[in-house]
Amino acid sequence: MDPEELFTEMKSSRAGLSEQEAQERLASFGKNELTEKKKTTALKVFAGQFVNLIVWVLAAAAVISLAIGETIDFGVIMFTIAVVIILGFVQEYRAEKAMEALKSIVQSETTVLRDKRLRKILTIDVVPGDILVLETGDKVPADAFVYEAVALKIDESSLTGESVPVGKTENETIFAGTQIVHGKCKALVTSTGMNTKIGQIAKLIQTKDEDTPLQVKITKLSLTLAFLAVLASAITFAIGIYIGAPFADMLLISLALAVAAVPEGLPLTLTITLAYGMKKMAGHNAIIRKMLAVETLGSTTIICTDKTGTLTRNEMTVEKLFVSETEIDVTGSGYIPKGDFLKRGNIVDVNKDGTTLNLLRGITLCNNSAIEKKGDKWEVVGDPTEIALTVAAAKVDLWKDELDKDYEMTEEIVFTSERKIMTTIHKTGTGFISFTKGAPEFVLPQCNIIEKNGERVPLTENDREIILAKNLDFASSAYRVLAVTCKEESEVTDTGDFEKDMIFLGLVAMIDPPRDEAKEAVEMCRKAGIKVIMITGDNQETAKAIGRNIGLFDGKNDCGVYEDEKLRRIVEDCAVTGDELEELNDEEFDILVENINVYARTMPEQKLRIVNALQKKGHIVAMTGDGVNDAPALKKADIGIAMGIKGTDVAKESSVMILQDDNFASIVEAVRGGRTIYNNIEKFITYLISRNFMLIILIMAGISLLGFDLIPLLALQILFINMFNEIMPAVSLGLDPATPGIMSMPPRDPNDNFLKKRNLFLVITLAFVMGIASYLVFEISDPVADTTMARTLTFATVVSMILFIPLSFRSLDKSVFSIGIFNNKLMIAGVTATFFATMSVMYIPKLNDAFGLIALSPSEWIMPIVVAFVTFLFAEGLKLATAASKK
Repeated sequence: MDPEELFTEMKSSRAGLSEQEAQERLASFGKNELTEKKKTTALKVFAGQFVNLIVWVLAAAAVISLAIGETIDFGVIMFTIAVVIILGFVQEYRAEKAMEALKSIVQSETTVLRDKRLRKILTIDVVPGDILVLETGDKVPADAFVYEAVALKIDESSLTGESVPVGKTENETIFAGTQIVHGKCKALVTSTGMNTKIGQIAKLIQTKDEDTPLQVKITKLSLTLAFLAVLASAITFAIGIYIGAPFADMLLISLALAVAAVPEGLPLTLTITLAYGMKKMAGHNAIIRKMLAVETLGSTTIICTDKTGTLTRNEMTVEKLFVSETEIDVTGSGYIPKGDFLKRGNIVDVNKDGTTLNLLRGITLCNNSAIEKKGDKWEVVGDPTEIALTVAAAKVDLWKDELDKDYEMTEEIVFTSERKIMTTIHKTGTGFISFTKGAPEFVLPQCNIIEKNGERVPLTENDREIILAKNLDFASSAYRVLAVTCKEESEVTDTGDFEKDMIFLGLVAMIDPPRDEAKEAVEMCRKAGIKVIMITGDNQETAKAIGRNIGLFDGKNDCGVYEDEKLRRIVEDCAVTGDELEELNDEEFDILVENINVYARTMPEQKLRIVNALQKKGHIVAMTGDGVNDAPALKKADIGIAMGIKGTDVAKESSVMILQDDNFASIVEAVRGGRTIYNNIEKFITYLISRNFMLIILIMAGISLLGFDLIPLLALQILFINMFNEIMPAVSLGLDPATPGIMSMPPRDPNDNFLKKRNLFLVITLAFVMGIASYLVFEISDPVADTTMARTLTFATVVSMILFIPLSFRSLDKSVFSIGIFNNKLMIAGVTATFFATMSVMYIPKLNDAFGLIALSPSEWIMPIVVAFVTFLFAEGLKLATAASKK
């Protein structure tokens, strides 16, 4: 049914719907609930762990091992697969509860008018045409049209991001999910369920999860390695069969190549590295909900952040007073009643300043908020603006509950969006006194007297000009300004008289202040090459002031220079409003998007458009937010960051990262952690692949030069090397301390792969040198005369390389000596323990027989260790030569 038809129907009858009509509309329009997308079940998350191609290659190797009777190989591989799958499942299993969180915003019961009487019904049973009866504290269950309102104020911050409650009057719309913080109303329901504004946001959230950059890179790498493994095995098997080699032998050799080509330790090392990184970041108040997204923040080039509660405290604070033609600074911030009143830098004794004391008394009495200390915390109730006024007065021991006893309130003339004035009348020992607060441009015309330094004198035109000039000055600095007045009468005849011929006391300027650490955090992001963009639903002037305060821009062509007049007009103040954004088509927006610092008065769809446009430009975008309005953009961003304290459940469930302390500065530490994690992943991947390429080169060299009968290493020996000699060094690389100066480096190119040109050159060159060196050991050892000894010496050479080569991979672009050899104690302990543990397969009787090895004498270890050390020196020289060639 059309809303206009509903309104016409309502005007004809204030009795509300009949029960029969309500049931008919419930059947027609459906339940007042949000339709869920298909949930991600535990089974789906578990099944998703099998997508990893390396896991499938390992599974294939396990099957082949079992088929040819290599049960040890089979058991080790299956154990590795199981650990990877279980860890991945435990870390990633987070039920998709965004829709349930959206549902929880709406209270379970709602008061409606039906059959001429008030009834409480289940919120899901509200239908279009119902008449809602709502009071302070109620949450609005559906979009509705207000037709009766008394002092109505709505907190719409969860939808719009604006921290200040919005006054609503007759003929205005209120929205599902918002909350009434003052007054009461009756309203006609126009939309329910998915047709409400919050329902439209829900539709935006229900998008398919996109792969993180790390997922894309790991998938690409897995495809490449799987292809190489299959190709090497297939070619070798085909050649062997063609020349008449035994089938069983060729199957063993092919398995050896497959095992050599696949870094079995990669999935496990990746899981351990990410899990450890997640735990470490949690220690810095950053909770990661999706394992493969843990490194994404380290790749971020742009952070789109909400203002309220993220860059600011979300606690309105009185910072300025203008009394007796003098500006007074008020120190302290937030809802803690501690601070000083400073006039020209000196503390004001308010008790000796009658006018200031009278003003503070007035803003406390003309007020419906309350503050109370419980334990070590202050609890507040009411409109944020009124709380700020109450806190300001409490800083000089003017407490509302005490003043209410001495000044009993007898009348309240409520604030409305048309009047923009609120007045309270109080009984005193000598009569009545009223206090009024409101917008200066509405209050000042009703004043004819001004109080200066305790004396009341006629208000002159010059006084008015001074007051209005100061009001403009405060407003241009993004303060919210209220004028405060009083009036005394011996009796109350007409309450309206108290808002005429009033005594002007002064101006109060307040703001939601930036977090103390926000400016430093923004500067650190700039040094790290990360652009910070504010996207807020708040007004433009406030957004610009906060932006300038924390260093987002300084107003000097920060947004670029354009020939097009329209583009110049829109970005001339480096802030773009939602309305201005609507003026831009996609082509125009693409021109501007990378240069805009502040967006104000934005809607959810616009936030999503901004994120999309930045991603289209190739940026890795992080989006912070705390409200329902942020959820679609949080979902679409490469990494959504929700606030843990003030954040709605919707925002949290739509994000992959939650800041427990709601502190923008914590993102800086998360960036450091993300960059460190990515660098460490890059280190251990290049290490693992170089080792595996080395084994391929070794085996292919042996087959090519010595034939299929003299393979340098057996399949079980290769599997042991891959599983036991590579994992511990790789894990220690994954947990390597942060590279010095990592936060002064620019963000990585989002298109960079792990095997980029520098890394690929290092991998191929070093793998070739290690492979040929190992083959030469095999050749020199005379494999024809004693194949077992030759294989043992080759095995010892490859094993010895773990004592040195992992150290070289701690830095891929400079010598390890420049960052310190011994500052990764885990690596020193790990590689040493791994080396001696490996000796067990060489020196324990029967075990060495199973692996086809023999015990070496101390002198026989000289050649393997010397060759391993020489390859380490070669790796260090190769990095230095590569770095020098770039200069």
